[in-house]
Amino acid sequence: MTVATFDPVSSVSLTASAQKYFASKLVKQPGKLIRLSTKESGCTGFAYVLDIVDMASAEDTVLAFGEVNLAVDSQSVVILKGTEIDLVREGVNEVVKFKNPNVVAECGCGESFSVS
Repeated sequence: MTVATFDPVSSVSLTASAQKYFASKLVKQPGKLIRLSTKESGCTGFAYVLDIVDMASAEDTVLAFGEVNLAVDSQSVVILKGTEIDLVREGVNEVVKFKNPNVVAECGCGESFSVS
């Protein structure tokens, strides 16, 4: 596991609302962290995967955001470079949104994306 400090140019970032949201998910699970990865999925190629895990994988890069540690899967780093994770309100729902500068297309339902 590589522990890194936040680099706004090349790393994944969390907005304040996303940090608060993830911290609330981890408050009753001390020592756990959020893991971000991608998987092949959908009609355009990839989907984001967020999990609560006990520990990062040996190859993961761990980014610290206040009370939240975010492990980024080494296989997904290139796809996720520069991605901002936000929590937004859509009507009565709160939704985790990914603002990924590498995305060149998204499917109509918004579940999958492709990169250049």
